[in-house]
Amino acid sequence: MEEPRIDDEGRPEPLFSADERTTLLGFLDYQRATLEWKTRGLTTQQLRQRHAPSKLTLAGLLGHLAWVEDFWFGVTVAGRTHVEPWHELDWGADQDAEFNLANALDADEARALWQTNVETSRAIVAEQLNKHGDAALGREYDAWGGREQLSLRWVLVHMIEEYARHNGHADLLREAIDGSVGE
Repeated sequence: MEEPRIDDEGRPEPLFSADERTTLLGFLDYQRATLEWKTRGLTTQQLRQRHAPSKLTLAGLLGHLAWVEDFWFGVTVAGRTHVEPWHELDWGADQDAEFNLANALDADEARALWQTNVETSRAIVAEQLNKHGDAALGREYDAWGGREQLSLRWVLVHMIEEYARHNGHADLLREAIDGSVGE
């Protein structure tokens, strides 16, 4: 199988013709790499910068997507409870806790929080695929406290959508910070 090409921003481009597993993981890694690119090289102050009327920041996006990685892959697919720092957050007092947590971190800490959760998610997916092969994509997992069942395929597609939506936000935030643009 051919290796993904790396674009000018360091992102692995999904293969044009591949099996379902490779395609899904390729698009998710591309979206993850896009967020890394959009936050690369920025200072703590720049990552925390807000642009009216939104309260959204690039640091907040890193925090949110770190939490989403843990929720979908850690809690839903692996069936465990949230890890720190998510487990101890008071969600009742702050519905944006994951955004606000990351806004309080310095740039390297915010990036590391996100990257750690991404690596954990990759390991969880790899474990499922190693254990069950391509059938892992169709295996169902309890979601939302057992109220629904969903497949690893659904989680992967949802995560691609989640990143794509927020990468659109990241495009606008990065351009407002330093004028950087790009797909």
